[in-house]
Amino acid sequence: VYRDIVGSGFYIAPEVLRRRYGKEIDIWSAGVILYILLSGVPPFWAETKKGTYDAILQGEIDFDTDPWPSISSTAKDLVRRMLTKDPKRRITAAQVLEHPWLRESGEASDDTSVILRMKQFRRMNKLKKLTIKVIVEYLPDEETQALKEKFIEMDTDKNGTLSYDELRAGLTKVGSMLTEFDVKHLMEAADMDGNEAIDYTEFTAATIQRQKLERSEYLSKAFQYFDKDNSGYITLDELDTAFKENNMGDDAKIRELLFDVDSNKVS
Repeated sequence: VYRDIVGSGFYIAPEVLRRRYGKEIDIWSAGVILYILLSGVPPFWAETKKGTYDAILQGEIDFDTDPWPSISSTAKDLVRRMLTKDPKRRITAAQVLEHPWLRESGEASDDTSVILRMKQFRRMNKLKKLTIKVIVEYLPDEETQALKEKFIEMDTDKNGTLSYDELRAGLTKVGSMLTEFDVKHLMEAADMDGNEAIDYTEFTAATIQRQKLERSEYLSKAFQYFDKDNSGYITLDELDTAFKENNMGDDAKIRELLFDVDSNKVS
């Protein structure tokens, strides 16, 4: 049990303010982060630090203000469980990972998950992005049907790709409080070949539920795609070929990426 007040104002758990807390405070802080990711604002705040702390101790969560009416009940349930005032009743880390919103077999019914996955995708390096792109091309239609419908809905000019304006409009419909800067970076992350448009495969790679990609047969096919000579090893030359096939950067950028991938730094 700890007794010192630690942490940033918005993310402090109520038991920290009462100076008696344990590891459960991490779930509370993660719940605050999830609330912000879904809505764009913190769940507890005020003009002063004391006001913010009072709001945290009260623990009243706003699920009425936009964009919450458009966010799924399962997402709200997870946030509510993570922001339970009583740490003994608060959901555990293991239970968070098993929650339906994270483990649902189909694509998430709430569109906010599209944004969350695109943000995760943006943080990946190009090798991970390309690997996901390769795998999604092997996925059966039923695994990607919901994303296909979302892509068609966002592709308002029906040309088979999403422009910056279409992506921005589609994400705005979700009710997300994304800035122009955010949308620009999500666009750049999903536009893997740099042609200033997102095709269906790129969109699916950026928004697919990651658990769907972990089956051994999909990983095996991805390995085979890179292993051009069937040697059982993936060489830097083979990676170079794969990046060039997918127009993922000029020679200088590819060399820089391959240098990072090559743990042995063999030239």
